[in-house]
Amino acid sequence: MEPQDSISADEIALYDRQIRLWGVQAQEKLRSANILLITFKALANEVAKNLVLAGIGSLTIVDDAIVTDEDLGAQFFINQDCLGQNRAQAAAPAVRSMNPRVQLHIDTDNIANKPPEFFARFDITIATELSFSMHASINAACRLAGRPFYAAGLHGFYGFVFADLIEHDFVIERSQSNVASASRETLTRTILDIKTKRENGKVIEMVTKRETYSPLLLANTSPLPEDYTRLPRRRRQVTPLLSCLRATWEFQKLSQGRLPTFDDFEVFWKLAHDVHQELKLDIASIDAVFLRKFIQNLGSELSPVAAFLGGSLAQDVINVLSSREQPLQNLLLFDGERSVAPIYPLHPFFPPEIENAMPAVAPVANPIPLNGHPGVGPL
Repeated sequence: MEPQDSISADEIALYDRQIRLWGVQAQEKLRSANILLITFKALANEVAKNLVLAGIGSLTIVDDAIVTDEDLGAQFFINQDCLGQNRAQAAAPAVRSMNPRVQLHIDTDNIANKPPEFFARFDITIATELSFSMHASINAACRLAGRPFYAAGLHGFYGFVFADLIEHDFVIERSQSNVASASRETLTRTILDIKTKRENGKVIEMVTKRETYSPLLLANTSPLPEDYTRLPRRRRQVTPLLSCLRATWEFQKLSQGRLPTFDDFEVFWKLAHDVHQELKLDIASIDAVFLRKFIQNLGSELSPVAAFLGGSLAQDVINVLSSREQPLQNLLLFDGERSVAPIYPLHPFFPPEIENAMPAVAPVANPIPLNGHPGVGPL
């Protein structure tokens, strides 16, 4: 983020409510942020709305697709008059009208044509509605540039947000504890520093923490933490959506990015059950009914799900830019039918063997090299 002049009185008035929430310094960081948003469908609409209204400095939207009838169902920046136009260009006037202070750039190139150095221009890259291989390739390019990366997607009632912030420091405020804090809170989170201040007669601790992240390629083959698998009750609570999402990504690797349909049910069933075994989950927690519902939802957009996921993603981006609050670590799943949104920290730390759990199986090999997309290199 490049430094800018101090925030003006007009901006303080415009952003008064959020400045009261997260402070002037955080707002100054937002106004200098340069964000890349890829694929401008329903989920990205919600992300853009929240970030533009929050007052980021610059938003670049990359989308080479043309507006079709399917886009009119859940996307609110376009209408029927936009049919046949580029999706990002058609939406641009409505995006600009929300906050003219934000610099908006439209890029109609195919994201697969971008070289790795393209992603180094942005403070954060948010990739939506891409194949697993494309998400992983962009994640790799962002890692090379030392830039945070988010991947996200909608599948009807279901959706996900994945974060790879590489290494992120942030500060939280809390009441002073009588118990000394451990230097390592989790396998990925450490405490770097604790300062105190007195506020309203209370001692407040300002705790600087650091989260360490894994790229999507590693997270996708990583186990669940032991806390989720040690006890039968906890294993049963793990949503089968996790296995279905991984199975979808494995299917895409085998089919040049295509999503499974009912014609592929037997193949998808096998992939989902293999993933379930790999995660050491109980076979009773995944069944044909859920698998069929999941396949039925693949590739579709629902406005309420887009609103929830888009709002959650945008808020996490704001927290990361302002270096405040605990960031997403690292996969959020949303099941709109069950109204649950669990977060799973997936990293290559393998738990001990668990009694009465399904035996692990080897991950499905990836037959499609990630450098198969022009200009975007592998991790």
